[in-house]
Amino acid sequence: MRPGRIAFRIAAAVAALALMPRQAAAQPTDTAVKAAFLPRFARYVTWPPAAMPKGSDPFVLCVVGRDPFGAMLDDAARSQLIDGRRIVVHRLDAGASTEGCHIAFLSPGGGQVVTTPGRPVLTVTDAANGSARGIIHFIVSGGRVRFFIDQRSAAQRGLGISSRLLALAVGVRQ
Repeated sequence: MRPGRIAFRIAAAVAALALMPRQAAAQPTDTAVKAAFLPRFARYVTWPPAAMPKGSDPFVLCVVGRDPFGAMLDDAARSQLIDGRRIVVHRLDAGASTEGCHIAFLSPGGGQVVTTPGRPVLTVTDAANGSARGIIHFIVSGGRVRFFIDQRSAAQRGLGISSRLLALAVGVRQ
């Protein structure tokens, strides 16, 4: 094939690609959205003074059981500061104690009760993983990640939930 024809074919292919309709930008997965939500919940929760991190200690977000998020959660936590404190992610085995955790995402197989009743730990669960419910419970509704909030359970643990977060919930148990 002559060099002129090769150049013509390459130019034609480039032009054809340029004229093709572009596909919509890839939508984030439900898992990615949940990973982004988890560290942000800390902005809208008030812990009792005794449960707050001391000095420059970080907020601790724990994943109990299987970790569906991987690096997405680490990246989301790294980008957040809560009252000038960073958020660190700890991964715990199923059934492990949540002592030292401020937020605990309970995966399937994470144990029936992994928090001491009354301890100020914000528990988060996912409807995709079963019917067990934490203080915040993720669901997918209308193709969007949403959540329910159990305000009564939060209050029993000494946690205050901001009205701004309550307004975003699909439902709130008073």
